[in-house]
Amino acid sequence: MEHLTLAQFLGILIAMLGSARLCGWLARKLGQPAVLGELIAGVIVGKSVLGLVDPKVEVIHLMAELGVILLLFTIGLETDLRQLLRVGPTSAVVAVAGVALPFVLGFLVMKAFGSSNIIAIFAGAALTATSVGITARVLSDLGQLHADESQVILGAAVIDDVIGLIILSLVSGLAQGQELSFLGVGKTAGLAIGFLVVVILVGRIVVPPITRRLARLTMEEGTAIVPALLLALGLAWLADLLGSAVILGAFAGGMLLVGTPQHHDIETSVIRLGAFFVPLFFVSVGAALDVTTLNPLDSRNHGTLLIAACLTLAAVAGKYVCGYAAWWFKGNKQLIGVGMIPRGEVGLIFAQIGLSSKLLDEGQFAAIAIVVMATTFIAPPWLKALMPDIHKEGAPEELVAIAELTSHE
Repeated sequence: MEHLTLAQFLGILIAMLGSARLCGWLARKLGQPAVLGELIAGVIVGKSVLGLVDPKVEVIHLMAELGVILLLFTIGLETDLRQLLRVGPTSAVVAVAGVALPFVLGFLVMKAFGSSNIIAIFAGAALTATSVGITARVLSDLGQLHADESQVILGAAVIDDVIGLIILSLVSGLAQGQELSFLGVGKTAGLAIGFLVVVILVGRIVVPPITRRLARLTMEEGTAIVPALLLALGLAWLADLLGSAVILGAFAGGMLLVGTPQHHDIETSVIRLGAFFVPLFFVSVGAALDVTTLNPLDSRNHGTLLIAACLTLAAVAGKYVCGYAAWWFKGNKQLIGVGMIPRGEVGLIFAQIGLSSKLLDEGQFAAIAIVVMATTFIAPPWLKALMPDIHKEGAPEELVAIAELTSHE
């Protein structure tokens, strides 16, 4: 189905959005993040069950990519650079350990199964980034955002999201055929970091006066989203033009708008717009998953399931141990480690890049998708078991805001 008629296109959108909404609602009713329901919705409408959605169709792929850009733009809007720089050594050490340990463990697991270096790198990279939205929502629901452990978790999760974006730029370059060498990796990392630094430094000078001028103009509520989207899409286009990841540009665009007069208006509008496009990405990821590769009764799938089990163990262990990295911290280190476990959307982005570039086969993609879903299922009940469920009265306003802003995930 390479060419779609308007009726076919509308039918696919109805199937994707309708199933995403229904399954997301059911997931939340069961105490799980909506993203899990959207993934399951993709499995249902994809080739595994109903065969209604083919994520390889160009228009579906492009809309899903736009969903990723909006998602990372939203994360950027929720990331205060000044707060990021103030989180302290504890969060920084936990974040670095929480990236390095899962990456090394994931790499070693794939090498043990005979995978090439580039596939092992993709698998390790997919285990690095914590889903700050999932953890923040759980902490908020438990009324524990004011706890020292919660502040460390949220700060570390934001930092390792930034590190994860840089790693994503690296693996995106590898997926495009760049040479896997120390010089090549250094060049890609330098380009990603340099792009982010230059955009932030220049943007902090240029963007505020422009937003203040726009704020003085008579603008209807909600119209600030247009120049904001132009900024995000423009930086995403520039990042791609320079050989970096488009989502790095979108993320930077979001950070530049934090603290501007229109920030709340922009964020509200982006979240509403993302409610249409972001689920399309998760549904398309689920649609690409072939559940026949997960049938334990089929001996051909035993390898995939074994890889998934080993990667899940590596993913959980790597994040759990990172909670103990800041040895001087006097709080509950186990709680920090568990709070870092959920992978969520970033791990899926890694896996999808590997699949679309044909570096990962469907079995390897399925294994990584299982890891993302398993870690996202595991963390919420584990956190609830470690924390008393008390009211969140007295929680710092900025931490409550983070949870509220990220709860849409």
